[in-house]
Amino acid sequence: MKTFFRRLDQDGERWLLLWLYSFIVMVIFIEVVRRFVLAYSSVWGEETARYAFIYLVWIGASAAVRDRAHIRIDTIMHFLPRRAVGGLYIFGDLLTLALACFGLYWSLDPVLVSWKFGSVTDGLRIIQVWFLIAVPFGFSIMVIRILQSLLRDIRDLKARRPVFRGHRLFD
Repeated sequence: MKTFFRRLDQDGERWLLLWLYSFIVMVIFIEVVRRFVLAYSSVWGEETARYAFIYLVWIGASAAVRDRAHIRIDTIMHFLPRRAVGGLYIFGDLLTLALACFGLYWSLDPVLVSWKFGSVTDGLRIIQVWFLIAVPFGFSIMVIRILQSLLRDIRDLKARRPVFRGHRLFD
């Protein structure tokens, strides 16, 4: 069971991203063929692809937080001592944590309003909460990933190891 959770922690977002991206590509391909070959398109295809893309973005944001892959300007980091770099990363993570908590709090209101009034999607006619919950879900897993990052950085600083700098866009 422990290895399952470790695998989920390491690759859960990647598998979800792969599945969602494949789903979006498949649905859009089917809809393009239907529209230009059969002169017919459906409402469900465009709508499911759009909502899958919303989930893809928020899960991708969480994966980027985990890998420190967000775009950043880190030129100054090359001139600072190791502990100062760790302190800046911790400071940045604390600011990101505050932003994620703020976003999580404010993103719950539309979900609760939609739940209260039972609003449905335009084309699929299913309850809209399932799609609105993508934003608080994304912020929630971002909070978890930021806390993991903070713990990793604090452990690295205590052990006098260099902190994880993330993946570079161009190497």
